[in-house]
Amino acid sequence: MAPHAQRSPLAPATIVKLPGIAGVRFATGAAGIRYQGRTDVMLALMDEGTTVAGVFTRSKCPSAPVDWCRAHLGGGTARALLVNSGNANAFTGKNGAEAAAFSARLAAAAAKVPLDKIFLASTGVIGEPLPAEKFGGVVETLVASATEDGINAAAEAIMTTDTFPKRATACVDFGGVEVTISGIAKGAGMIAPDMATMLAYIFTDAPIAAPVLQALLGAGVKDTFNAITVDSDTSTSDTLMLFATGAAARRGAVRVDDVKDARLRNFRRALNKVLKNLAQQVVRDGEGARKFIEVNVSGATSPGAARRIAMSIANSPLVKTAVAGEDANWGRVVMAVGKAGEAADRDRLAISFCGIRVAFQGQRDPAYDEAQVSRAMKASEISIGVDLGLGRGRKTVWTCDLTKEYIAINGDYRS
Repeated sequence: MAPHAQRSPLAPATIVKLPGIAGVRFATGAAGIRYQGRTDVMLALMDEGTTVAGVFTRSKCPSAPVDWCRAHLGGGTARALLVNSGNANAFTGKNGAEAAAFSARLAAAAAKVPLDKIFLASTGVIGEPLPAEKFGGVVETLVASATEDGINAAAEAIMTTDTFPKRATACVDFGGVEVTISGIAKGAGMIAPDMATMLAYIFTDAPIAAPVLQALLGAGVKDTFNAITVDSDTSTSDTLMLFATGAAARRGAVRVDDVKDARLRNFRRALNKVLKNLAQQVVRDGEGARKFIEVNVSGATSPGAARRIAMSIANSPLVKTAVAGEDANWGRVVMAVGKAGEAADRDRLAISFCGIRVAFQGQRDPAYDEAQVSRAMKASEISIGVDLGLGRGRKTVWTCDLTKEYIAINGDYRS
């Protein structure tokens, strides 16, 4: 896991600067977890009464911080979040659990908040013991230096093989009071549905009860973070958390305790927009990526079937390497559709690249123009469309191409 590489060519032209969120303060520091002199710790301090929701990896080998968060999420409130990069504290046995608890105790003592209101995350190399004692020299300093605008630096502190910080924000009317939603994320490899090797944190000043927050996040993740893939591998450490400080109540916003409350309509839309933006940024920073790929599947027997077929295409090394080579190889798409295990009729399939139909009714399109498609495949953003002609199910997922650089990055990861 070498220090950050040259920025991905798919990175946004401008990395947005996030506004501060009332009720939460951030600080970053260098603890020397893996590299000396590199910012690798982030602390967020939340006002009393901040509610919390979370979604975590479905890996059967979760990290110690994921276990810690799951154990404390039921309380519904949070006061601090401590995140480190450089070491995942995963596959570290009893020592890993002790390291997580030790770091949480340090944060609780420094911030003077209850231990069960501390949330944790670690990202980096799996299987290496986390030297949690290194937090001791920085946590108190972080507490003393935390500021609302520190959220921008926080996005950089959690990076590993990422080449740019991932940030997104939105402002929305909340029952006549404007509230802000801002989020940060990290992730570049080991990215697959059911979260990924990624950490993502969303903060808002809206006053929302924890059960409502959890429902919003659980629904929002389906077509955002669970609709991306870089390499089909699901990490041990995936963590997506949403914190609501409720500070907007001081400006007249009324707390929402019912997920059906009409005031959530705009908020839900804005939250999902932030989630989608961050998820797509993760794909755009896929290790070694040169092409951003959108896969649209329609005409499936159900939305679930469409999703599984879309993911079969998006996860196919043959499809991804064909795109890397700027080859509109529909045969590889046919292969990925056929192996997905869902209903498909070879003679009803229609396939397109970049909006140009290349296959129709089970064979090459009569109007196929190799030169036209080849020109389209040189773009940095590629769309693949598949219509199965069987029903009304449709889904969209996002991925990237697979290049030699992916191998180089991951071959060097522990060096």
